[in-house]
Amino acid sequence: MKRYKALASFLVAGAALLLAASSCNIDPVFYSQVVPSTFYTNQDAVWQRFDRPFTHWRWYLASNNPRWELQELGTDEICLPTRGSDWYNGAVFQNFHHHHYTTDMEAINDGWKGFGMGVALAWSAWEDLQQVDLASLGFDESTLSSMEGQLKTLIASFYLDGLDFFGGVPLYNSTSDPVKGRSTALETFNYVDSILQANIANLPVKTELGAPETNIVHQAVAAGLLARLYFNAETYIGTPMYDKAAAICQDIIDGKYGKYALDPDWTDIFGFNNETSPEIMWTVPSQNAKAETDGEYWDQWMPYNIRNYLGGLQSTGGNNGYCLQPSLDPDGKPYTFKLSGPYRKFSDQDIRKQIYTYKGGGKYEGMFFAGRLVNPVDTSWYCVGAREYKGEILTLIDQVAYLAPDRVGTSDYKKSDIAHGEENSGIRLLKRSPRPTQADHSLMFNPDIPVMRLAEFYYTLAECKMRSGDFQGAADLINTVRKRYFPNGDPNAVTAASLQGTDGKYRMLDEWMQEFIGEARRRTDLIRWNAYVTESWWDHQATNDANLRHFPIHYSVMSANPLLEQNPGY
Repeated sequence: MKRYKALASFLVAGAALLLAASSCNIDPVFYSQVVPSTFYTNQDAVWQRFDRPFTHWRWYLASNNPRWELQELGTDEICLPTRGSDWYNGAVFQNFHHHHYTTDMEAINDGWKGFGMGVALAWSAWEDLQQVDLASLGFDESTLSSMEGQLKTLIASFYLDGLDFFGGVPLYNSTSDPVKGRSTALETFNYVDSILQANIANLPVKTELGAPETNIVHQAVAAGLLARLYFNAETYIGTPMYDKAAAICQDIIDGKYGKYALDPDWTDIFGFNNETSPEIMWTVPSQNAKAETDGEYWDQWMPYNIRNYLGGLQSTGGNNGYCLQPSLDPDGKPYTFKLSGPYRKFSDQDIRKQIYTYKGGGKYEGMFFAGRLVNPVDTSWYCVGAREYKGEILTLIDQVAYLAPDRVGTSDYKKSDIAHGEENSGIRLLKRSPRPTQADHSLMFNPDIPVMRLAEFYYTLAECKMRSGDFQGAADLINTVRKRYFPNGDPNAVTAASLQGTDGKYRMLDEWMQEFIGEARRRTDLIRWNAYVTESWWDHQATNDANLRHFPIHYSVMSANPLLEQNPGY
């Protein structure tokens, strides 16, 4: 404990500049006999200091819901309906659904603090390590260069989130910088660009296809972040850079930045030994009983008694919240929105659309919980209801409405909106962090959480080609990825014609949704296609308010730093 108290002053000082943003003395105060000169006496101590910003990154990306909610809940993909007396929560999830963003929403506050704290921790770590005689501890120059490149790339990744969520943000180059106001979006864009450009060559290159990922920041990660930056440049700064994004994507696919390949088995990307998937470029490591991470936020998704579907799996209760947005109205008729209704858009021949079933030995199939929840491997395992359907085997439906028998004849029967759901409302997703059955309990938290994978750059390149008029080239790239889901042939393969005209936009957005559903990017994709505020979907009317493409800054952040200016419209 003493060594961590000794480090605490560095971390808090860095965070204070970005988050509290009030003038203060940042000189370290040591609370034990352990000080930097006595702490950094071996390589383990140095790596502990280097790793500290990554523990925050791990939490921010794979353990903390708010960042994920900012990208998913205000979109056409996922919602959290009020379920009877459950999940009203001050209407916060209803407000997300209707884009009624306010300056007191805690998820938005966590979004600002999450990226800001990450920047502070990374700068603090790098400043500390610069004060250590690393050569005397056996570190060579290439290792020091890699450390610098990884920490600064991490900083760029946090700032890219800040740019995406809020627009221009305060830009810091050290923890000793004075308190700052917001930079412009262009300045923030250029700052991220410059950090990545300056450090990409210093990063290690993955030279072995399928070598285990351990969250090391390789060159391909920095290249991927640059591709994301340029791909969304028109949104961020009003200047299209699809040609630059396309060039980087092609280089990534061609192996310029390391050896990666599409995984022919999609379950290996997200499964129990996925650290060796050749498709994963950056991942949050997880291991049962050591470094457990739940990137799917299992409790929030799953019905209360879902453990019984999995043979009584320990430590795996559900809170019955999130679900896919419904495809069907209360009478079972398909909605006609161009967007939304994700479950119905998956082909019945798509192997991902199978009901999630753990097969044993670390193998599973499907990524949805839908229909009657009886385990097909052992029918003595099933999930029963706990609210409207208490004691009955629960049947999850692709609808959100009041449909329970005791509602028949009442004024709210068949009421369908974000405020009127039941415990069986909505299809549930299980993609990241799949679960075993109780017999293989030791595998429970073994799946790592992919945060960047090669398929993204096939799709990014495809969209860039589509925008340039190369529709066949775009279709070929998407179909290269899609084919792994259709062992008997793809009945709805993408064609050049399907990407053209007015409907081409929606086909491309559907392809992004199906490949990356639940992976915390939907909002960004909708904004890039100018669909986030201009389109309607289930119980969501288009606002046509461009200001809503950014979130407001939380009132507590504004109060702490008088130099900050609120985003327009709030």
